[in-house]
Amino acid sequence: MVFGLSRVMAACVLMAALGGCVPEPGAMTPGVAKSTDPVAKPTEAKVIPNAYVAQVDAGIPVPAIPLEKLPVPLQRQTVYFPTEEAAGTIIINPAQRVLHLVTARNQAVRYGIAVGKAGFEWAGVANITDRKPWPTWTPPKEMIERKPELVQWEKGQPGGPTNPLGARALYLTTDGVDYGYRIHGTPDWQSIGSNASSGCIRMINQDVMDLYNRVPNGSKVIVLNADGSMPTALKLPPKPAKPAKTAKKAVPAVTPAPPPAPVEPVIAVGTPV
Repeated sequence: MVFGLSRVMAACVLMAALGGCVPEPGAMTPGVAKSTDPVAKPTEAKVIPNAYVAQVDAGIPVPAIPLEKLPVPLQRQTVYFPTEEAAGTIIINPAQRVLHLVTARNQAVRYGIAVGKAGFEWAGVANITDRKPWPTWTPPKEMIERKPELVQWEKGQPGGPTNPLGARALYLTTDGVDYGYRIHGTPDWQSIGSNASSGCIRMINQDVMDLYNRVPNGSKVIVLNADGSMPTALKLPPKPAKPAKTAKKAVPAVTPAPPPAPVEPVIAVGTPV
């Protein structure tokens, strides 16, 4: 038995030398990724074909987008995107007017967007807490004050091709608080690539429909600072100051002049009375 055991041990030593008995240092165990696994390397961005063709969604036509009028950097594409964030995270860069959806380590789908105009920029971390197709749009009171013509929609504009929220809306909250920010579609696709909204993130309808299908409720959304850095706290735009009421000037009371004293008639001498 001792001799037999010795032979087995010798055989194992020989196989180890050949790499068949003892795993090589750092070798990957099935089902377990190595810490030294190579990550995605920089690759050329690839525009996703047929992303902006015409279609009908829920009986509502979604017109095609003329690609010759949409700059390539704003078209939907797969890109190399270095990040430590988990797959499924949305990262918005307002300065570059792009939204990245992380799909794998250092990989993402990039979409062109429109962001808040001057005075409406914000940054911070939020979560998607609701998602709606062809949502109703209700302008806030502050917007109606700025644009009185919107009073016709104070109780909500039904979803449709002219609705400002477009084909889909993803509703954002931070620590359970809804500050009114959305990621949504827009019929005004020409605004993509600019600062045009009141703080919401606008997308081409075909893009927001694609994003809607990729992210569930609870997904993390990061809106970077204006300089592209990660936000450390929620930064909201200052509330517009209400115009000060002009005090009415007091009108001094006017004392009416007394009526003229009666004048005694002058009777000429010799005049009959």
